[in-house]
Amino acid sequence: MEKLPVAELDFSKLDGLITVVTQASETGEVLMQAYANREALELTLSSGYAHYWSRSRRKLWKKGESSGNVQKINRILVDCDADALIYQVQQKGPACHTGAANCFFRELAKDKK
Repeated sequence: MEKLPVAELDFSKLDGLITVVTQASETGEVLMQAYANREALELTLSSGYAHYWSRSRRKLWKKGESSGNVQKINRILVDCDADALIYQVQQKGPACHTGAANCFFRELAKDKK
């Protein structure tokens, strides 16, 4: 598999952020979607644990820093446009802040016409 350096990622489309989809390495289950800036990605790479940029709090955060539900990075994949990542992780505990196993536990209802 081709390897792409961090310098070639495109952080320009979302005001310095890149979309991150987080997936369970063992099952392929999508756990969550978040954003990372360059600093969050560098922390992820250096620590081996998922770090993100909180758009609402406007600060870096390590997933699980308060809950203990950390995400150990196994692999990071880059999409074809170099503007989105998949973190493949070993998830400790639930991934969602609600306590759900993942953040995708609701289905969109069709509007009645």
